[in-house]
Amino acid sequence: MRSKHLSVISRCRRSLCSVANDSQSSKLSHLEKVNVEKKERKYERSAALYVHWPYCKRRCTYCNFNKYIDRNVNEERMRDNLVRETETLIRLSGVSSIASIFFGGGTPSLASADTIASIINQVKAQVTLPDSGEITLEANPTSLETNRLREFCDAGVNRLSIGVQSLRQDNLSVLGRDHTVEEAERCIREGRALFPGRVSVDLMFGLPGQTVHAWLAELRQMIDICDKHLSLYQLTLERGTQLFKDVGKHTVRMPSPDDVATMYKAAVQILSDHEYKRYEVSNFAKQEAYSTHNLTYWRGMPYIGVGPGAHGRFYVAGTRQARVQTLEPDIWMREVEAFGNATRKIVPQTLLNHLEEMVAVGLRTGWGISHDRWEEVSPLGLQDIFHHSGTIQSYRDQGLLHLDTRGLRASDTGLDVLDTLIPSLLLQLDLAFKPSVT
Repeated sequence: MRSKHLSVISRCRRSLCSVANDSQSSKLSHLEKVNVEKKERKYERSAALYVHWPYCKRRCTYCNFNKYIDRNVNEERMRDNLVRETETLIRLSGVSSIASIFFGGGTPSLASADTIASIINQVKAQVTLPDSGEITLEANPTSLETNRLREFCDAGVNRLSIGVQSLRQDNLSVLGRDHTVEEAERCIREGRALFPGRVSVDLMFGLPGQTVHAWLAELRQMIDICDKHLSLYQLTLERGTQLFKDVGKHTVRMPSPDDVATMYKAAVQILSDHEYKRYEVSNFAKQEAYSTHNLTYWRGMPYIGVGPGAHGRFYVAGTRQARVQTLEPDIWMREVEAFGNATRKIVPQTLLNHLEEMVAVGLRTGWGISHDRWEEVSPLGLQDIFHHSGTIQSYRDQGLLHLDTRGLRASDTGLDVLDTLIPSLLLQLDLAFKPSVT
């Protein structure tokens, strides 16, 4: 299954690297540092929690995420280590509350409800978890996993993200999915009964052999049966995957870039006609059924990553750190058992690092970046940085960007071409802080 937040962050990080200089040498004056540190304390007391279950029954043809096929998973040992790392990293972060939990993977619906409950209970025992806090589980819509939805609900899960990907059996076969269309429809129905208003469905477009007409027919079919949240992902060919190899051998053929662009634009319009708001480039909701957990990433707030290969961004002793956990489950478990956590890489983040991520990720949302949120982190305002740029002014004149009393955001047209706008914004941000380099 797609681990949404990991893919978003990794794409943005590649964009950042292409335009920004080495920002580790950027230094603010002592006064500015003190000012920023005071502002950071307002929101570093709370974080979101991402928990990575690394195992799948099979590997999809398009997938290059950190997942493993293991028929003999020692779930008790994995559970104990997930709970232990959760305890260690929450304690290390110093947060007093966890606002939301997201169980991703891999296929976390293959884990037992006891494992899910154990992690939730550890959080509740350690810090505040609001009664309204979103607790999401990614699920494959196989009959086996659908039959266990009630158990997950009883364990404390209150939101479901279903990896349907397609409502055509030929597409599911090409993607290497292990469920049928009928199973997907049943999972959606039963999910809606257990988690009313809190069921999200993933769909992919730009699939091999897919036409615009077929895609839109499939989307309309999904609108008829889904709940209040849809995530649409364009299929990307990742080097090393089976699908990448098949395309290289010309055994399958991808739709043209123009057709894929048409698929996306037409989908945005159809969903709008059905009262789904595009609140993020790939995410659509009606009646404000937004994913509050994912909003944590898009707003540049702290989050803790637990489990093999999980990523995190949180504060330790006043310094924001980017963290990556050990990838391989067996090695990860040995390290957690020895040290309490298996953090493989820690990168202290400078102010510029943080602001770069806020721009690259925050502009993916329909709201963009508010002045208040920006000024919680930056000593320079959005107007100070972007108002006098000729390039940014050109984007504004073209109706692609807005910079006003609400903050900085892309227009509907700008969201369609956001990848072409972000590099210029990041370059302008880098230039704005160059006078601070010593």
